[in-house]
Order: sequence, then C-alpha cells, then structure tokens
Amino acid sequence: MNTETAGPVRVVLVDDEAMIRAGVRAILATDPGIEVVAEAGDGRTAVELVRAHRPRVALLDIRMPKLDGLTAAAEIRRLVPETATVMLTTFGEDDHVVRALGHGASGFLLKAGDPRELIAGVHAVADGGAYLSPRVARRVIELGGDRMARRPMARDRLAGLTEREREVLALVGAGLSNAEIARRLHLVEGTVKSYLTSVFTRLEVRNRVQAAILAYEAGLVEPTG
Repeated sequence: MNTETAGPVRVVLVDDEAMIRAGVRAILATDPGIEVVAEAGDGRTAVELVRAHRPRVALLDIRMPKLDGLTAAAEIRRLVPETATVMLTTFGEDDHVVRALGHGASGFLLKAGDPRELIAGVHAVADGGAYLSPRVARRVIELGGDRMARRPMARDRLAGLTEREREVLALVGAGLSNAEIARRLHLVEGTVKSYLTSVFTRLEVRNRVQAAILAYEAGLVEPTG
C-alpha cells in the first residue's frame, strides 16, 4: 500500500506526554493541508500505527517508553520506508540529536519552537525534503566545537563539487524538496536526484540532514530564527 500523495499530509503523532500531543495537534490543525490520523504515547504503538495507517510523516518524541523515538524511527524506516520520520526534541537531548543524525531522520523540530516551524517542517519532509529547526541546526553545529575553526574544513570537503552541485546542496540545506529544487534551478526532478547522489557520494554523507548540516558548516546557508 503506497502513501497517499493527494489531499492533506497524513501524520501520526507520537509523544508520551498527552499535553504535548494536544499542543502539537492543535498547531497542526490550523493548517488544512495537514491531518493527524493517529496518536500514540510510546514507540512500539507508534510503529504499529504507522504500519496500519501508512502516513506521509511520523512525528516522534525521542524519549518514550517501550521503544524510544530513535529505535521506533529505525523500525518505521525499515517497515514503511515511504513514511518520513521527524524527531521532536528539546535542548536537553543533544546526545540524542547527534545520534539521530546518523540514522536517517528527515527532520528535527523543537517542542518549544515557533509553531510555524512545525507546520513548515511537516510539509518539507512530506515533499521529500529535510528540515531542521534553525535553533536545532545551530545547536548541532555548536556541539561539533568551534564553528569558525571548522568552516575551512567543511569548505575543503565541498571543494570537489561542481557549481551546480553546490547550488543543489545549498537548497537542500534550506530544506527544499527535490521538486522544489528542480523548479528553482529549472531542472527536471530526475536530474536533481542524480546531482544529489553525486553530492552524497562526494561528501560521504548518508542523508539530506547530514548534507544540510555540512551546508551550514561551510556557510552555504545560515541558520536563522
């Protein structure tokens, strides 16, 4: 069964705190283009609900009973790869954010962040993009040490990219999907995918979020907000 591509973005919302779920659900309900189809309070139930509903996006708290968010996200990507996983995080979970970067999450959003970021993030990953809350992006970069000291190293890694590949990487860093990048650069989507394959290989990154972090570190795009 394939994920729906027409109509509202279908979301499964997962957090062990009922008040947090209520708040996130209320924010998402302000956008008619998003529909919360199921909720869960633990990671194991989350995986079961995603298998049953096949949503476009699963919003997952990181710390949950039975199965934590990172493990649940890995299970979802294995069982329902068409569902994008987005981690809900706080600044007290730096180690989890860093771990999740290596596990293919499509986005990171702050529970206490701007509600507009939550809506923008859901739409971005639903369209195949990657989304980091700007404050999360800044924090991840800070965790790696002195950003200005690392910028030359990041730029050295980008030195082998063509100008077009750098343009594509910058737009990935800005959270755009393949379709949006194609429109922005007047390319067909298949060509964008080819560029991304080349960029990921040259930079030795596993996914869009890792590529976005490198784009931030190199100064191709600046975290805002």
